[in-house]
Amino acid sequence: MGKGGQDYGKRESIGRRPSDEDREVYPAWSKDVEECEKHFQVQRKFGLRSDDVERRRRIYGFNELEKHDGVSIWRLVLDQFNDTLVRILLAAAVISFVLAWYDGDEGGEMGVTAFVEPLVIFLILILNAIVGVWQESNAEKALEALKEIQSEHATVVRDGDRVHKLPARELVPGDIVELKVGDKVPADMRVVELISSTLRIEQGSLTGESEAVNKTNKIVAPDSDIQGKRCMVFAGTTVVNGNCICLVTQIGMETEIGKVHNQIFVAAQSEEDTPLKKKLNEFGEMLTMIIGIICLLVWLINVKYFLSWEYVDGWPRNFKFSFEKCTYYFEIAVALAVAAIPEGLPAVITTCLALGTRKMAQKNALVRKLPSVETLGCTTVICSDKTGTLTTNQMAVAKLVAMGGSVDSLRTFKVDGTTYSPYDGKIHDWSSGRLDVNLQMIAKIAALCNDASIQQSENKFVSHGMPTEAALMVLVEKMGLPEGSSVDMSTSGDILRCNRKWKELERRIATLEFDRDRKSMGVIVNSCSEKKSLLVKGAVENVLERSTKMQLLDGSVVPLDRNSRSLIFDALREMSTGALRCLGFAYKDDLPDFETYDGNDDHPAHTLLLNPSNYASMESELTFVGLVGLRDPPRKEVYQAIEDCRAAGIRVMVITGDNQNTAEAICNEIGVFEPNEDIHSKSLTGKEFMELWDKKSHLRQSGGLLFSRAEPRHKQEIVRLLKEDGEVVAMTGDGVNDAPALKLADIGIAMGIAGTEVAKEASDMVLADDNFSTIVTAVGEGRSIYNNMKAFIRYMISSNIGEVASIFLTAALGIPEGLIPVQLLWVNLVTDGPPATALGFNPPDKDIMKKAPRRSDDSLISAWILFRYLVSCLVHFLPLVTVFQYLLESAIYRLLYSVQVIGMYVGIATVGVFIIWYTHGSFLGIDLSGDGHTLVTYSQLANWGKCSSWGNFTVSPFTAGSRVFSFDNNPCDYFQGGKVKAMTLSLSVLVAIEMFNSLNALSEDGSLLSMPPWVNPWLLVAMSVSFGLHFLILYVPFLAQVFGIVPLSFSEWLLVLAVAVPVILIDEVLKCIGRCTNKSRTSTRRKSSKAKAE
Repeated sequence: MGKGGQDYGKRESIGRRPSDEDREVYPAWSKDVEECEKHFQVQRKFGLRSDDVERRRRIYGFNELEKHDGVSIWRLVLDQFNDTLVRILLAAAVISFVLAWYDGDEGGEMGVTAFVEPLVIFLILILNAIVGVWQESNAEKALEALKEIQSEHATVVRDGDRVHKLPARELVPGDIVELKVGDKVPADMRVVELISSTLRIEQGSLTGESEAVNKTNKIVAPDSDIQGKRCMVFAGTTVVNGNCICLVTQIGMETEIGKVHNQIFVAAQSEEDTPLKKKLNEFGEMLTMIIGIICLLVWLINVKYFLSWEYVDGWPRNFKFSFEKCTYYFEIAVALAVAAIPEGLPAVITTCLALGTRKMAQKNALVRKLPSVETLGCTTVICSDKTGTLTTNQMAVAKLVAMGGSVDSLRTFKVDGTTYSPYDGKIHDWSSGRLDVNLQMIAKIAALCNDASIQQSENKFVSHGMPTEAALMVLVEKMGLPEGSSVDMSTSGDILRCNRKWKELERRIATLEFDRDRKSMGVIVNSCSEKKSLLVKGAVENVLERSTKMQLLDGSVVPLDRNSRSLIFDALREMSTGALRCLGFAYKDDLPDFETYDGNDDHPAHTLLLNPSNYASMESELTFVGLVGLRDPPRKEVYQAIEDCRAAGIRVMVITGDNQNTAEAICNEIGVFEPNEDIHSKSLTGKEFMELWDKKSHLRQSGGLLFSRAEPRHKQEIVRLLKEDGEVVAMTGDGVNDAPALKLADIGIAMGIAGTEVAKEASDMVLADDNFSTIVTAVGEGRSIYNNMKAFIRYMISSNIGEVASIFLTAALGIPEGLIPVQLLWVNLVTDGPPATALGFNPPDKDIMKKAPRRSDDSLISAWILFRYLVSCLVHFLPLVTVFQYLLESAIYRLLYSVQVIGMYVGIATVGVFIIWYTHGSFLGIDLSGDGHTLVTYSQLANWGKCSSWGNFTVSPFTAGSRVFSFDNNPCDYFQGGKVKAMTLSLSVLVAIEMFNSLNALSEDGSLLSMPPWVNPWLLVAMSVSFGLHFLILYVPFLAQVFGIVPLSFSEWLLVLAVAVPVILIDEVLKCIGRCTNKSRTSTRRKSSKAKAE
């Protein structure tokens, strides 16, 4: 497609499309019209013949964008399981299901209960897959939105006839197309003839230019960038003024918009996981290794229970294998997997991110993809567009220069305001009330030589027409009413009452349209006294050149001499240096040909207006009255936002398609560059950047950078190189040209007001107010959300480490299992869920935007935090002296201590309280004998499997709530059916410790004295909910039976609290150590930085 037609006519090319090797774009922009017609073998008056069209279509195909085959729905579903955590969970669920099925052959309620665990896990995995597929299926929408901006029909000349509404997809290179106002350009085309005096194209969505561009049929340099190709019109852009005849040069995927389409597709294929996803994958891999090692250890420790042998002549003989016991310990290994994996983590992360999106939406940042919330928190570079993001995308007059009281003086007024609101800002040093004659003439020209309008829509002021003309209307309102006019109370609410007053006093009867040669626009007006005047506005140089007189402050007219011209040019240069777009104003009263003209087509003077070549002579011998400087002003909040970025360690790079001088002036004003900074090496055009030998070194410069006249491929290359250098890149944009870079960036940010649908669909986040400062606010919110996620991830993982330790110790010590899989699943999904979610409401740190961005490879759990979770529990268990004595007697203890695993508080406490119930009638002064249960020795408990060989072993009945447990028929069942009370104590201790541990997660190193629990009232509510749910399954008989637990007495609850509460005190001590360590580390880093600087 779209090879440009250079191979047309070569017999060997007919019947095949050009390949990538022989595809070479014909530079029609650098060839004159005759050469282009000759190359494409067409005449503009006749067009292509029908047989030529068919032949070319066989070569180039249809004028449409390719439809790339998206990923199949089944591929997307399978991809959701390409995650280490998910695979572990899936394996655990499958094994649990098989074991439940095996146990279910025996029937009974416990058999039914066993299915709860695998079914819940399967449900979690299915929901996770549905969410993932829904998210990823949105990736193709950007390409679909791009097709919507293509033109559907075109007016084409073929076989000498004009064909109206020809489907645009049927165009081929060489077609002659007619364009008129409002048309959408159907292909990339060379302008061959202007029918109107001017042709203006709105191509900002493709090039990033802030204004409509004048087009011509004159050639430009062969190496011109896309903005410089003034004789080319591009597919998807819109004609806003004039009409012309064009020659199709590229179609389909070879057009500029086709290249963007391909770049979006390529960028979508190279999308990477978010930093959080990478960390969770790393955690999953580490968890796999840990689970594998622990499961292996459990089997090695317990192999003696299901596999035994005798030694005969030094060799093992007579092997005995117990399948039942092997299955039992296999179930323990499965329980380990269930305990190690935080099943509720995906749901809690999704909930926290969703809460984050709500917070951001309240601040005008609409998040389209949930992981983007977290990605914002580690953003290191923001690549921002200029127009509409850093600026208001609303032209405003910044300076007004009027004539003084003499020929050698000028008056300069600074004008405030950044929007189209007449109430936004004022004119400095302005004498309110009376306008002098000179200022009245400026206001008259600005009001009458104007085709724009402004309307108030809700709380915003919206312009219709040329932005510069809308800005002039706002200036007129700020200048005030014409002299002698009184305020009409009936129009006091009219936002354009001054403009309307001028139009009442002077009626426009003719218009001299703007053209590219004279660079001005004129109108002929008729006053109430039937006096005709020509009012002119345009480029200052051109208006001055045709002016012979100037009007002074009092209205007197004097000759415009060389000194006066020099004075005006000096003012012009000063304003141009400040990147202001300048317009001059002049008038002419001597119009002999129009003295009796009233707009009637039959008047002789009307024929003069039909020929634009007469306009320059009519606009001669003008009287110059003043000039204004306009600009697209920066947003008020942007300067502070960039200062906040600098304080937060985030670099800001401006990438714009606009003019370099204009962009530099804006960047200097908003603080992208430091005051008096040499920006010679920091401000490049896109073309200059692509020619650099070492592009990465340029991008590594500290401070802000500017890239002007940037094309889509330049933006994409900058983002790609930054990502390769390890930066986390946020990219803003609003146009079609920004879509590939938005797709490629770590987080693409589109504009909600001025943004195209293509940009929005390619983005991760949309700014409802198009404001750069909203991005900075969102970054702060993203950092806060990440810190909160880190808190609840630490909390949930620490809980799971404890559960693993509990099961491991149970297996290692040989005691009956204290927690069954369905209980662990309940704790992970339900009991832990509310506090973990509530941690997402933690208030942000006050200095959150004063810290450097975290590195994308920072671990979720630092070495110190992991050490805290390992050691705190070891210290706390010292009061459990009796249990420690049993452990110390075991060689297993020494092994576990060497690897610092048994130090985990949750594991030891849950196992410890299980042992205490069996072996102690009281503990720490708490009486535990009230239920009448039988005490055993630790040795008996650890060897409960040999109970049947014990002589005279008897067990007394004990009570639990309203139930009585008796073991007269089988005393050994005391270690299985009778463990229900000990198991309930273990589960209750686990729940209580995790609730109190959630208070520790309020801050990584901050004490509860400085950040008390009530700073996050939602956490207190969540703890109450979790305790309530635990009480529910304890005291509702049906639920208690499902979970294999019984109600606890008051004294037993005292034991639970005595074991659980000290976790807060222990973590406070460790937090204090952490704060001291951080201070020492920070001091050392500062000394090192100071030494390097010196």
